[in-house]
Amino acid sequence: MMRRIAVLAASAAALVLAPASEALAKPRYAATITRTTYGIPHIEARDWRGVGYGVAYAYAEDNLCLLAEEFATVAGERSRFWGPEAKAVLGFEEVDNLSSDVFFRAVIDLPALRKGAETTLTPRARDLMAGYVAGYNRFLKDAGPGGIPAECRGKGWVRPITTDDMLRLNEKQMLLASSLNLAPAIANAAPPGTPAPKVAITMPDPKELGIGSNGWAFGSDVTADGRGMLIGNPHFPWKGPSRFWQMHVKGPGGYEVMGVGLAGTPMPTLGFNKDVAWTHTVTEARHFTLYQLALDPADPTRYMVDGKSEAMTSQTVTVPMPDGKPAVSRTLYSTRWGPVFVVPGRGITWSATSAFALKDANRGNQRGVETWLRIGEAKTVGEVQAAVSETLGIPWVNTIAADRFGNALHADVTAVPNVSAEKAKTCATPISGLFAELAILMDGSKSACDWDVAPGTPVPGLMPASDQAATTVKTWLTNSNDSYWVSNPAMPYRQLSPVLGKYATARSLRTRSNFTETAALVAGGKIDHARAEAHAFANKSLAAQMLLPELATLCAGAEGAAARGCAVLAKWDGRFETTSRGARLFRAFWPAAAQIKGLWAVPFDPADPVGTPRDIVTEGETGAKLLAALGAAVTAAEEQGIALDAPWGEEQVAMAGNEAIPIHGGPGGLGILNMQESERAPSGKLIPRHGTSYIQIVGFDETGPVADAILSYSQSTNPASPHAYDQTRAYAEKRWHRLPFSKKAIAAAAIGKPKRIAE
Repeated sequence: MMRRIAVLAASAAALVLAPASEALAKPRYAATITRTTYGIPHIEARDWRGVGYGVAYAYAEDNLCLLAEEFATVAGERSRFWGPEAKAVLGFEEVDNLSSDVFFRAVIDLPALRKGAETTLTPRARDLMAGYVAGYNRFLKDAGPGGIPAECRGKGWVRPITTDDMLRLNEKQMLLASSLNLAPAIANAAPPGTPAPKVAITMPDPKELGIGSNGWAFGSDVTADGRGMLIGNPHFPWKGPSRFWQMHVKGPGGYEVMGVGLAGTPMPTLGFNKDVAWTHTVTEARHFTLYQLALDPADPTRYMVDGKSEAMTSQTVTVPMPDGKPAVSRTLYSTRWGPVFVVPGRGITWSATSAFALKDANRGNQRGVETWLRIGEAKTVGEVQAAVSETLGIPWVNTIAADRFGNALHADVTAVPNVSAEKAKTCATPISGLFAELAILMDGSKSACDWDVAPGTPVPGLMPASDQAATTVKTWLTNSNDSYWVSNPAMPYRQLSPVLGKYATARSLRTRSNFTETAALVAGGKIDHARAEAHAFANKSLAAQMLLPELATLCAGAEGAAARGCAVLAKWDGRFETTSRGARLFRAFWPAAAQIKGLWAVPFDPADPVGTPRDIVTEGETGAKLLAALGAAVTAAEEQGIALDAPWGEEQVAMAGNEAIPIHGGPGGLGILNMQESERAPSGKLIPRHGTSYIQIVGFDETGPVADAILSYSQSTNPASPHAYDQTRAYAEKRWHRLPFSKKAIAAAAIGKPKRIAE
């Protein structure tokens, strides 16, 4: 009897403490999943929990092993399951597992993220995450041991997840283009007198991270139907957790968006609805600042601020090892500016007198989910701009958008430090200039060098949107990862803080190619889907266009290997189509040629960012160096047994088992918009590493969106799936897919019967 009374009392207490909705009814998750051509899931749910539930279930059907590995990664368990010395892609670069584990266990502050989830996440964002957890776990239950893909069947790292896993994964995505790239530098930082780290530590140039993109927004003045049109061409990795995955989500309140997200994303973060289409490109803005610390002479774990000694915060993390081996413990240190890090090769060391710390604007950024939900609900590009401006939740990408009313938007508005040009100058240290290409380095011995606090920002110290760059026009805007300065050559932007990128400096060849080709597209007539698709896959090389006209002069006195190279390039079409002969030689030749001093007769001119530098010098010492570089490329290819004039599609391929799928496109450094950066495989073939991924051409008719798209590497990472390589073959053939959006179109394209899941 007493036990029964105790149970009733506990139940009553639970009813008092629980929200009314949970006290009266057990939380329910329900969604319907309909697959169409290429296995694209169309997920319909009546509430946000159901949306997350359906998205997670469908994603796990396609990419369970990949996502399960991600959850193990962000939990700091890679060493336990794969060994501490093995490497895996963390973000966009390979990192040893121990450094990865130490980073995640130290830098991801789970208690703070849990608290932030209660105070920062909106109720619907929390519901999305809860639904995603339930949907992922439901798939594991439905699949059972025998339904797990062979690649991860029976592995200990394939396990049910909790909300903590989602919080960690979201934090990782926010840090993807900032702190995450310094994971080994943070994980291996130790006070002087301790053994030097045994792993290679680098500080990569953001332009070399394997992330990029092109995006175009066209307004009513230049489109055939007078409505807006968008071309999205993000350049993301072909393998690993940063692959895109297509989905169409229909949720509560009229929310309906089709597009893509990364692993663990509970809704599309790039795509379109009935009225607006948007894409993202990685911004040149810097989302962190570096601080040089003046250490207390008595203790290298203390640092001086305004003349007073301040203790660093120490944190010891323990990483489990495989096969019962002793766990590895490591103590990391942090400051008011953030974690201490080291990059010895860059002169960033921890000595008795000096150290360096990093403050990241995206640490703890839990606003992104709500930002993308608001973008998905937008009816105009003005509402898109309001979403990114009011939340400052977009972590590290430009937003390019077009709407059915004929407006085009480019907003380089993200979570960045509020550091003005004046503050960057005032707070510079004697060595700040050495870091100018990578980040702003400031004096950590002065509290006044902290980020300025502006009224109205969601987090103190962030730069308000009013001080960042945003433009809306009826003509066109574009971005290929260069700074905000020029998104249409006819209207350069005013100079802003150096945090937001370079001003009045030379643009990349890919950016210049973009401006050149887009201007030609617009001059050639009103833009429709067919012309936009041809534009996206033209595969022209601006570097080749600049060099080939000079080829006759350059090659007049060529001999030997250089002469053989000249003969091949003279017959080349200047493109990177699968049928192009000579592209492979030019790919090997141009990187060396581009580094030759005095290459350009006309130097860069800020008044002509599209046309300068130009006119390749082919005479004298410069011409001789060009011929030498060409000869060296020819000799290297011949020694490797590579036929110089073989079709490009025999050189660059994607492997589908034993099938080699020819891949068009080429390196962005050659001024190719359809970018594919590839690496040499043991077979000798070039395999795409990152580049063109989800390409969408979106316009609007009277009833809704009209969208053609291709996901270059296909939906599934499971080799046994029918959707592991199907879109890759479509990409190879430039075979666009009209995406089904309406109920009628979805029904017509459906594969099998809709799947209803609920619990």
